Amino acid sequence: MWTRAPLGGGATLDLLTARFDRHRYAPHCHDEFTVGVCVAGREIIDYRGGRLDIGAGAVVVLAPGETHTGRPAPGEDGYAYRAIYPAPRLLAEATRGLPHFREAVVDDRELASALYAAHTALSGDAAADPLAALTAESRLAWLLSTLARRHGSARPAPDAVPGAAGIALAVRDRLAADLRTPPTLAELAAETGLSRYQLLRAFRTTMGMPPYAWLAQHRVARARGLLEAGRRPAEVAGLVGFADQAHLTRWFRRVTGVTPAAYRTSVHPGGPAPEGRNSVPEGRNSVQDTAP
Repeated sequence: MWTRAPLGGGATLDLLTARFDRHRYAPHCHDEFTVGVCVAGREIIDYRGGRLDIGAGAVVVLAPGETHTGRPAPGEDGYAYRAIYPAPRLLAEATRGLPHFREAVVDDRELASALYAAHTALSGDAAADPLAALTAESRLAWLLSTLARRHGSARPAPDAVPGAAGIALAVRDRLAADLRTPPTLAELAAETGLSRYQLLRAFRTTMGMPPYAWLAQHRVARARGLLEAGRRPAEVAGLVGFADQAHLTRWFRRVTGVTPAAYRTSVHPGGPAPEGRNSVPEGRNSVQDTAP
């Protein structure tokens, strides 16, 4: 199954979820990198005059323009994999120049698991939910940068971002001002003149969390104020920018340890809020998220 996910700034990313029992790819190539994770079975790929034997948990990185094939390994019942096709610039954001991957098969189980999770998120509700889109875009940018820096040959770019604190505070204010329709990571990077990776570095260094985590906990803080005023969780979700009550509940519980309904009952056991209280009050910022 092919999926095309938005990456902000008009850019998109193609994703493939596939399982084959006997299918053999004809020789072909792509204009983009191919970054795949084998999730079941074993696959054989002919690449650069050699043969790659890929098992579950392995990460495969194929360079743009390189002809390759794909087929099940002998004796296997087939294979399944997830693949993304990022433009070369997405892998060069954290290195001095375009990275070259001397080894096409990367044994990095932690990275494989994270890439699989990012693929799942981008294939899901990211297109319809701005927070999910910002989350998936941030994680993808960080993971591709990690792949390039950890396993590519290009020298890593400096981690320090000049003026990081000022940049992070400006991004924080921008996110707070657009609570319901936040900008994409690409838009934030363009506004600050940084790459996505540099923006993530600057924000995490200053705020202790990535932009999407700060936005989510800020929404929760504002939701607490509305719940304290007597608003119901279903109404509060839309007022602070969450896609629905379930989405609010997931983040609210993650931040506070209780559901919005339980919180509302504990702080406002009375009836509904007075009329005319539709504004979103200021709240607290209290959680840190260590995910990229």
